[in-house]
Amino acid sequence: MSAETSLLANPTVKKIWNVGGPAIVIMLGVLIAQPLLYHTSPFGSPGLYLYGIILGLLGALVALGMALIYRANRILNFAQGELGLAPTVFALSLINYSSMPYIVGLGAGLISAVVLGGLIEFLVIRRFFKAPRLILTVATIGVAQLLALGALALPALWGQSPISQPQVVPFDMQLFVSPITFSAAHIIALVIAPLALVAVAVFLRRTNVGIAVRAAAERSDRASLLGVPVKRLQTVVWCTAAGLSFIGVFLKAGISGVPLVSNQGFGATSFGALLAALTALTLGKFTNLPSIALSAVALGVVEQVVVWNNGENPAFVYPVYAVIILVGLALQKTGQSRTEHDSASTWQATDEVRPIPRELRRVPEVLVVKWGGLALIAFLAYRLPTIEYMDSGNLLKASAVLCFAMVGISIIMLTGWAGQVSLGQMGFVGVGAAVGAVVTKSWGYDLMIALPIAGIAGAFVAVIVGLPALRVRGLFLAVTTLAFTITASNYLLNPKYFAWIPQGFIERPPLFGKLDLSSEPSMYHLCLAMLVLVILGVTGIRQSRTGRVLLALRENERGAQAFGVNIVRTKLLAFAMSGFLAAVAGCLLVHVNQRFTVDQYGATASFAAFTSTVVGGLGSLTGGIIGAIFSRGGSWFLQGNWQLLPSAAGVLVVLLVFPSGLGGMVYRLRDLWLRSVARRNAIVVPSLLADVGNFQEPVDPLEHAEETVEAVVEAQHETEGALDDPQPVLSSTSPGPARQPTDAGVEGGAS
Repeated sequence: MSAETSLLANPTVKKIWNVGGPAIVIMLGVLIAQPLLYHTSPFGSPGLYLYGIILGLLGALVALGMALIYRANRILNFAQGELGLAPTVFALSLINYSSMPYIVGLGAGLISAVVLGGLIEFLVIRRFFKAPRLILTVATIGVAQLLALGALALPALWGQSPISQPQVVPFDMQLFVSPITFSAAHIIALVIAPLALVAVAVFLRRTNVGIAVRAAAERSDRASLLGVPVKRLQTVVWCTAAGLSFIGVFLKAGISGVPLVSNQGFGATSFGALLAALTALTLGKFTNLPSIALSAVALGVVEQVVVWNNGENPAFVYPVYAVIILVGLALQKTGQSRTEHDSASTWQATDEVRPIPRELRRVPEVLVVKWGGLALIAFLAYRLPTIEYMDSGNLLKASAVLCFAMVGISIIMLTGWAGQVSLGQMGFVGVGAAVGAVVTKSWGYDLMIALPIAGIAGAFVAVIVGLPALRVRGLFLAVTTLAFTITASNYLLNPKYFAWIPQGFIERPPLFGKLDLSSEPSMYHLCLAMLVLVILGVTGIRQSRTGRVLLALRENERGAQAFGVNIVRTKLLAFAMSGFLAAVAGCLLVHVNQRFTVDQYGATASFAAFTSTVVGGLGSLTGGIIGAIFSRGGSWFLQGNWQLLPSAAGVLVVLLVFPSGLGGMVYRLRDLWLRSVARRNAIVVPSLLADVGNFQEPVDPLEHAEETVEAVVEAQHETEGALDDPQPVLSSTSPGPARQPTDAGVEGGAS
């Protein structure tokens, strides 16, 4: 045994390495890379490291809150930052506009954060207690948007603008550590953040409630059987997480101001902080709290070194985070425990929509409704440009809805069929848009040539991004895809850094050199035709062996592998097909808009695409179309109060009422109608009426109870009389002497 192996086998060294290993590797990487990349001394800027440690400590508070919620609910809480943002705006408004002392505003904000966390858990999270973790995670996206919009509206209570929130410094103080001058806000953060981390550690390890929280987080079902109030403890966890988030966001607001939030509930600043927290969570395997905290501090140093040496441009940080995530996942051991496998399975749970039963497929009214309904939908979709309301602007929006429907179908193939969660689908769409624009604008080729080239490029990138799926599932893969789309939208697909990405107006070349696409109706019809081809092609895949293998992979990966399924090839095939469709949709979308805008393919758009598909329903292709119409079409075409329907509040309501999505609701209504058809035609359909013996009116079991009892008593009396005075048993074939009853005969008669 080598010295290195024996050293790592030491229990103390192994424990230290499990906690601090990722942070140590990151810091060594900073010390080595800084002189190589930036030609500066790694020890010449102590203030830079101190500044990174301060911001890293604040990021650790947010990351620990996410880790606690993951341990309690097994979800990614995308509302973690917003849990602290809204109370921060409230506290700063009290200090700035109501002239409250700093310490009073801080206390009021902390109390409001704790109360807010408890309310969110009780009113929203608890309603999804038995729902798949994927649905609950999407619900946190809706919660994040609601809280962010609430933070924007809070200053209006004082008659102030949301962007006029000044920074708060309780006292004047300056400390220069080359090359940065630190203020009182930095010193306060350096003191309070470690105290908050220590308080959380003491709470989890030294208090009865904290120990119960840890026990419930490990196995909530077993803890519930032992009498542990799991739901009540989850409320405690959410209150704690909200308090940690508030401390981190409030202290950071004193250093760099309140994070800017868009009117859609997200902003670039919040996604940067989210990616940093997710990177720390990945390095700590989502459960190792000390490792997560130390990794977050080390990532804070990385961020400041990269930003400082690149002209204070945060765009260069995102590729670094993506590389750290990929390397960290590659070096981690794959979890094989039952708990980890069950946790991943809850992310893969999808209600599969069953087809029309064979017994009813040839019933005349079923055929009329099915094909007549499809013909009516096709006719209305084709004639949509002739409606008076559909001017050029609305037709452009309708064409975009069709493109987003294709994106939804690509998500269903990857997540709904193969069980591989992708939160970065719009990154693949952006790749297809950029490549498609280059093929038509720079190379001068036909759009029919650009579409397959863009699709191949999207498939290639999707396979690269999907490589971690060979080792990880569920949450880890979701983090990887989200890191990709944030990196792509801020750096890889940004025309500021790469000259090959086309800018300016993009012409629509004639299709096949003959069909004019310059008008909006012609472009709409092209998008409609492509959507129909995608539906037909994907339906064929679903009915083939490939589709059945993908579903087997989702349901039971180990079982599928035992039956000879190549897991590696199947996962990469799922990513390739999904990336191909998403990139084709991107190529169409960029020609619909006739301009490449990188913001359309960022994390906000990815969240919106994923959320709309889940709301539409992951169980069928219809869900992708319904989701695009509900989300994109609803926000663009609905007027007045109806615009609340596709908002964050509408998403939460839909998921609460229809966990399987709007598509699941449609198919449930279809099944109700099919049951009525089966009853009217007296057709036995086991898949629809498995628990019904016949099609007659249901019989009340008590209706003939008295007659049944009398019959049983009479039969019993007759049997007793036969046993008391047995009669000779004669042969039924030929006369002969009487045969005396034997024991067997008596038993037979009695029975």
